[in-house]
Amino acid sequence: MEKIKRKFKDNIYLDLFLCFFKVGVVTIGGGMAMVPLLQEKICDKYKWMSEEEILDCIAVSQGLPGVIAINMATYVGYVKKGFVGALLTTFGVILPSFVIIILVVCFLEVVGTNPYIGGALEGIKAAATGLIAFAAWKMGKQTLSGVFQWVLALAAFVTIGFFGVNAVWVILAGILIGEVAFTMNKAKEGSDGSGTAD
Repeated sequence: MEKIKRKFKDNIYLDLFLCFFKVGVVTIGGGMAMVPLLQEKICDKYKWMSEEEILDCIAVSQGLPGVIAINMATYVGYVKKGFVGALLTTFGVILPSFVIIILVVCFLEVVGTNPYIGGALEGIKAAATGLIAFAAWKMGKQTLSGVFQWVLALAAFVTIGFFGVNAVWVILAGILIGEVAFTMNKAKEGSDGSGTAD
C-alpha cells in the first residue's frame, strides 16, 4: 500500500494534471488572473521552471492566439513531459471551467436575478482585478530593470488604458523603440571603446 501511495505521490503526470486542475478551480477572472498562482506553483512549489523560464512561457503564451492560461498549461506540460504532458495539463486547466459553465447554464434562470449572486459577482470582479494587477507588478519587477524600460511600460499602459489604442500597435511601437534604443546603446559603447583604445 505504501508503494502505491509513494508511486502516486511521485508521479509527475498526476502532479501536472492536478496542478493545473486546482488552479483552474480556484482562479476566477481570466487567464491573467491565473499568472501569479501558476508562477507560485511552477517555480516555487514544483520547481519545474525558473523565474526566467516562466517569463518566457508567459511571453510566448500571450503572443499566441487563444487563452493565456491554456497556452501556458500546454507549454509547461510539453516542456516537462512532451505531448502526453501537454494533453494532461491542457485538460486539467479547462475541465473545471467546462463543468462550472454547464452548471451555471443549468441554474442560470434560478440564480440570474438573485441580488446575493450579483453581489458575489461584483466581489469576484474586484478580486480578479487585484490578481491581474499583482501579476503585472510582479512581472514588471522581474523584467523592467532600468528607468527607460519603466517609462516605456508606463507609456504603453497609458496609451492603451486611457487613449484606447489597439495593443497590437503599442507592442509594435515598443519593439521598434526598443530596437532603436538597443542600436544606439551599442553604437555608443562602440564609440566609447574605440575612444579608449586610441
